[in-house]
Amino acid sequence: MPETLKFPVGINLQVQGDLEVKGQVPLTPRSRIEQDDAVVYPVDLTTLRVWNAYQTTLPGTAAADDLALTSGAFGTGTPAIQAGDLKAAGATTRYARYQVAIPIEYVSNSTLIMRVSGGMTTTVADATATVDLEIYKWARDGLKSGSDLCATAATTINSLTFADVDFTITQASLSGGDIIDCRIAIAVNDAATGTAVDALVGSIELVCDVKG
Repeated sequence: MPETLKFPVGINLQVQGDLEVKGQVPLTPRSRIEQDDAVVYPVDLTTLRVWNAYQTTLPGTAAADDLALTSGAFGTGTPAIQAGDLKAAGATTRYARYQVAIPIEYVSNSTLIMRVSGGMTTTVADATATVDLEIYKWARDGLKSGSDLCATAATTINSLTFADVDFTITQASLSGGDIIDCRIAIAVNDAATGTAVDALVGSIELVCDVKG
């Protein structure tokens, strides 16, 4: 009968050549895997679409109630979502829509945040500039599912210094693998007639706790 080898817990065993295992090799269940908190999953800004014509990509110039996807020069600029020049335009709100899959490794009922980096280019609005999110769980029958899961109100981005805005997602009904349908809104209220007043979102990220 072959001799049974026993190794102390924590030892690293290296095998050169072929290894034959007879029997079962137990795998660590997900519940025993170490949890990683606040893991960041960037949203590809090129996936944002016209909010009320989802088959349509965002225009390069913002107009009516649609945000724009802009890029800047390669090597010096990156894709961004812009509201366009709204100086002296009064109160104006523009939107875009996108979907995100909750990572399968997501730990249910733990941290779930949509993080938006936003600010103003050139000049701040003389009244207000905010970013807001609406978030719904995607339904398999093609209909909206439940109520708005975004628990954070519209937040100011009326500053030339860009900052992160964290939108808390009510996670009770969500699990790993679910898809959320999101609409981002940038609202600017400006009555001045000076230089360009353009609100910009430079990044969108899903932040969550995961195992595995």
